[in-house]
Amino acid sequence: MTELPPLREVIAAHGLEARKSLGQNFLLDLNLTGRIARQAGDLSQGTVIEIGPGPGGLTRALLDNGARHVIAIERDDRAIAIQQEIAAAYPGRLEIIADDALDIDAADLGETPRRIVANLPYNISTVLLIAWLRRAEAFASLTLMFQKEVVDRLAAPPRSPDYGRLSVITQWRCRVRPLFNVAREAFTPPPKVTSTVVHLEPYAAPLAPCRMERLEQVTAAAFGQRRKMLRSSLKSLGDAEALLAAAGLDPTQRAEEVPVEGFCALARALEAQT
Repeated sequence: MTELPPLREVIAAHGLEARKSLGQNFLLDLNLTGRIARQAGDLSQGTVIEIGPGPGGLTRALLDNGARHVIAIERDDRAIAIQQEIAAAYPGRLEIIADDALDIDAADLGETPRRIVANLPYNISTVLLIAWLRRAEAFASLTLMFQKEVVDRLAAPPRSPDYGRLSVITQWRCRVRPLFNVAREAFTPPPKVTSTVVHLEPYAAPLAPCRMERLEQVTAAAFGQRRKMLRSSLKSLGDAEALLAAAGLDPTQRAEEVPVEGFCALARALEAQT
C-alpha cells in the first residue's frame, strides 16, 4: 500500500469542496472504499474504469487491491490534480481522462476484461447505467453505488412496488446482486438518502432476444400508466390487442405482473409490426 496524505488533507489542499452541480458526495472511509474494491473481483487483468473519482479514495483502494490499469474519468479540474498525484504514486497504473463521463463510451476504453467500479454522481447515475447496458457485453462486471431506492428498483421482482422499466432493462442484460448499504454519514457532505452498492454481471447473451430500443418503448408505455391494464397502457404503440396476442400476454394484466421475458416478447411483437 502506497503512502499518500489523508483524504481530508488532500481535499483541503486542493480546495475540493463538494459541488452540488456535479452531484459530488465524497466517500472518505478507506475501509468502505476497500470493501467496494474487493467486491469488484479480480482486478489484476484488463481495465478498471472509475467515474468521478473526486478526492481519490476509491481510486487508491482499487490500486491497493491489485488493479493493473485504472482509467479515471473526471470533469472537475480540482480532482484531476489529485488524480495526477495518485498516478505519480502508482507509476504506469492510473490513466486520467479529463472529460464528462456522459460523453465517453466506456465500452471502448482499455483492454478486456473491463470492469466499471464507481461511486456514481446521483444526478447522472441512471443515464450512465442505461448507456452501459446498451453495450453490456463489453463489460465483465459493474460494481456501482446508487441511491438505495435505485438499487431497490434494479433488483425488484415482478409483482413488487419497485418493479419497473429500470428493473426490466437491467435484469434483461445482467444478473443483479445488491451488496451492502452505506449510511449517509459516511459521505462528505452527507446526502439526504442511504446509498447501496450493487454488483451487475452481464449475461453472455441477453435473457431473451429483442432490441433494446423496442424494449425501452414497450416498458415506457406499460409503466407510464402502470395502474392500467396492458390493453389500455399500450395503445400509444398502435394495436395493443394485436401486440399482446402476438406476445402471448393477457390483455388484462398490468405492467408489474409481466416478467422480463414477457416484455421481450412484446418488444419482438412491436418490431414485427414496424
